[in-house]
Amino acid sequence: MAREIIATDRAPQAIGTYSQAVKTGNTVYLSGQIPLVPETMELVAGDMEAQIRRVFDNLAAVCAAAGGTLADIAKLNIFLTDLSHFPLVNQVMASYFQQPYPARAAVGVAALPKGAAVEMDAVMVLGG
Repeated sequence: MAREIIATDRAPQAIGTYSQAVKTGNTVYLSGQIPLVPETMELVAGDMEAQIRRVFDNLAAVCAAAGGTLADIAKLNIFLTDLSHFPLVNQVMASYFQQPYPARAAVGVAALPKGAAVEMDAVMVLGG
């Protein structure tokens, strides 16, 4: 099965040896997004809520570039440097997603690229 590389300037460019997303069949594997502003490649200004929203906006941009939306995400992985922010993630996520929600994992990590406090990656299934 052919692989299609997904890229958009509406989300941060890859800062390493990876693609923003890879589509195989109707499945799209989205690389991790941190709260970088695409135009500046700097962390978004503001509080933790601003970081979480920027990550969801970045994921949405990559979803759109692949022909989908956040509603097409089947699996979402959330990485937090401080798990005490998990209730805020739930609150913000409720403004981006409706039921049925995707499967999800939340993991506490020691550090993330560029000093970010949150990163998310996802698996999206199109047409289903």
